This record gives sequence, structure tokens and C-alpha cells, in this order.
Amino acid sequence: MQATAPLLLLLPLLLSALPAPSHGWGVDGHLMVCQIAQARALPLTNLSLGRLSDAAAAAVKDLLPSYAGGNLSSLCSWADDVKFRYHWSSALHYIDTPDSLCSYSYDRDCKDEEGVMGRCVAGAINNYTSQLLSYGKSASPEYNLTQALLFLSHFIGDIHQPLHVGFTSDRGGNTIDVHWYRRKTVLHHVWDASIIQTADDDFYGDDVSGFIDTLTKNITGEWSEQVSSWEQCGKNQTACPDIYATESITAACNWAYKGVQEDSTLQDAYFSSRLPVVNLRLAQGGVRLAATLNRIFG
Repeated sequence: MQATAPLLLLLPLLLSALPAPSHGWGVDGHLMVCQIAQARALPLTNLSLGRLSDAAAAAVKDLLPSYAGGNLSSLCSWADDVKFRYHWSSALHYIDTPDSLCSYSYDRDCKDEEGVMGRCVAGAINNYTSQLLSYGKSASPEYNLTQALLFLSHFIGDIHQPLHVGFTSDRGGNTIDVHWYRRKTVLHHVWDASIIQTADDDFYGDDVSGFIDTLTKNITGEWSEQVSSWEQCGKNQTACPDIYATESITAACNWAYKGVQEDSTLQDAYFSSRLPVVNLRLAQGGVRLAATLNRIFG
């Protein structure tokens, strides 16, 4: 596992108190990733669609604060809620790559704006995975493992959003102004929220649970032969964010940035051609979050 900056390892020790819960479940994309990963009972049945092992499900329940009611998805956007309070965490949500190279390298790209190595979303995934591996090994844990779980769950979602591994000059599409239909926004927000919200409105009556059910059915149906490869990590690794980051910068170049200029108006053609990419990345994020937690907790 690649080493991360000592500062990244030490700061969570200073931040032992969790903030009050946010109002609502946060960004739909993160909620979907966490619900795909965690057990969800089918209505009127005892069947579970979850992918967590019994040991991982028990550890997640144990680590979540009581107000979460055992529901990881209710806090899957916690890391966004606190990044303006915990300023040190802002750089951990993304990776900036060289413009137009359409490639990712941990040694080249995983650093913050001051050049501190390991401070990117891939480094954060490695770091919080390492912290969680200490679960159950000490009566007095060295780390705040509740925070580690919430950060890891969020960052695995982030790294699957293509523009969280985007170009340095436009900050992952954050400085590219576009119109999403009639609404002015930035390209990054289109991929964070607009595509998901438009699909939710158009196809699911603004009910995200229907969207999640569709993705879950695709995981067990259309994508079922691919799922085992999504779950795999090479070289006996517990987490493999470099694979996910490479996929994301490729998708950013092939789909997110392609055909987009400053002040572009993105409408049906962009939406219909990019929605399958968003669906796939959400599904992969959920499957891989579960697989990572299973490797951590057994």
C-alpha cells in the first residue's frame, strides 16, 4: 500500500467529535453508492440486496453513530458537510491530472496544491483503509474509526465520478461554465448532480429509491458477468484506488469533456449519451465499496 503524508494520518486524531447530522441524506449519488453497498431489504420480503459480509455489516453498524440507525447512506455525504470546517480534508476529494494527457499516475498526481504527496482521493482511500484495518485489535483505538468509515465510504464514491479525476487547469470542470438545458452551472456540477437529478425526475418520479433499484437489478442482470472483475484488487491489496482513478480520467476524457466548450449548452444528446456512464460508475462505486469493506472486516 502506498504511503500517505503523516499529516493525513494524524489530523483525524485531533478531530474526535463528530458534528451533528446534516439535514437530509446529502447528494443523491453518494446515497446511491452507499445503499448499493449496504444491505437493503426488498419491500414486503425478507430478501436483502446488500453486498456486505456479515462481519462487515456488523462492523459498519458498530462504527456508525447511534443517530444513523445503522444506515450508512444517511451519512455518506458527511465528508462534504465537514470539508469547510475541516479545511485540511478538501484536497482529499479529488485528483488533478495534467491537462489533456488523459492518464493518471499516483506518484505524479496524488498531491495537494502545495505539493504534499498522498493528499488526494486515492491517498485518502489508502489511508482510511489502513486505519480501518485496526478495527477490533485494541480496546483503545489509535484512530477515530467512525470518521475513517465515513471518509472511506464517501471517497470511494468520489473517485468514481469522472471529473473528480480531471484536469488541473479547469479544476475538474469546476471553471467550465455551461448551461444544463436552461440552467447555468459548471461542468463539474453536471456530473456531480445534474445528470442524476434529470434521470431521477424523468424516469423515477423524483424517487431515488427507484433509481437505486434499477442499478441493483442491472448489477445482478446486465452487468452480472462484470461484477467479479469490479470487485478484484491486484497484488493482495485491500483497496485499489489507482484502478478507479485511471478509469475515471479515461471516462472524463471520453465522455465528460468531449465536445464541451465554455458556455456550451448541454441538452438531450449529452444527457442520453452520458447517463449510461453515470449509471455504470455509480454501480461500480457501490460494488467496490462493499468489496473493500468486506476485505477490511472479513
